[in-house]
Amino acid sequence: MAKLPITTRRSINLLLDHAAQHLKVGDALPTEIRMTEIVESSRTAVRSALAHLVEHGLIAGMKQRYLLRKPKPGDYFEVAELHSATEQLQQVLMERIYERDLPPGAEFTEVELSRAAGVSTIAVREFLIGFSRNGLIEKTPRGSWRLCAFDTKFAEELGEVREMFELKAIERFAALPPSDPAFARLRELLARHEALGKESAESHLEFPALDREFHTFLIGLLDNRFAENLNEAVSMVYHYHYQWDKRDELPRNQHAVQEHLAILRPLVRGDVPAAMAAMREHLHSSRSTMLNALHHRENSAHPH
Repeated sequence: MAKLPITTRRSINLLLDHAAQHLKVGDALPTEIRMTEIVESSRTAVRSALAHLVEHGLIAGMKQRYLLRKPKPGDYFEVAELHSATEQLQQVLMERIYERDLPPGAEFTEVELSRAAGVSTIAVREFLIGFSRNGLIEKTPRGSWRLCAFDTKFAEELGEVREMFELKAIERFAALPPSDPAFARLRELLARHEALGKESAESHLEFPALDREFHTFLIGLLDNRFAENLNEAVSMVYHYHYQWDKRDELPRNQHAVQEHLAILRPLVRGDVPAAMAAMREHLHSSRSTMLNALHHRENSAHPH
């Protein structure tokens, strides 16, 4: 199983600290907005942290959110788990892309990324050299790094490999016993997708982070280092095109949430064939959306 994202683990620890210092058993947690301030992160990270606290018996539920017991030392993630250099660098780089701090063609330095991620420049250099093999970043003659564009062929090749891995991950559910922890995580993801699906269109701007968590969870089922390495490139590529094409972003996100639900619901029921069919449709849809964005960018750069 893949680990929880580093931002989720940090959020869990911070919420545990808040509960330990400011709440009594039976007290309700603060509002969601207040919790985003406490953890200094997004509502997506807060909801993921809350789901973890529910699963581990600290709070009553995603809606009630009152404290069932005070936190114990064993509830916290170890400090070392919150400072994986590679995870932190991946998180910072992807957040900067999502938040449009690094548009296509933008340059950044190793020192800049080192400061943002809180890791050494040596760790940054090793990470960037390894990640550059995906073709998404390149070293410039001035010693900095640049986010690259990618072409249709690159996107199609990556999509083909993604399909092989993720369909294999869906198949894994057929062999899992009902007591496997994967099903609890699956139900939690289903609940969060259903909650997002009921919210306003503007709330769907948070979908990219949930989308990454969903696909990372599936890839984690394979327990395959090659699949996990590829997943980072896939996650960047399949959201990277939003930097060029923001047309219909909210409707696209809303549609993608429904496609995820079409996969999650049959998986929770144990209907793997239906989930496989829904996954094929989702992968085809996401690949078409990305290719359309690439074609639009190419046409805008070279108008007839």
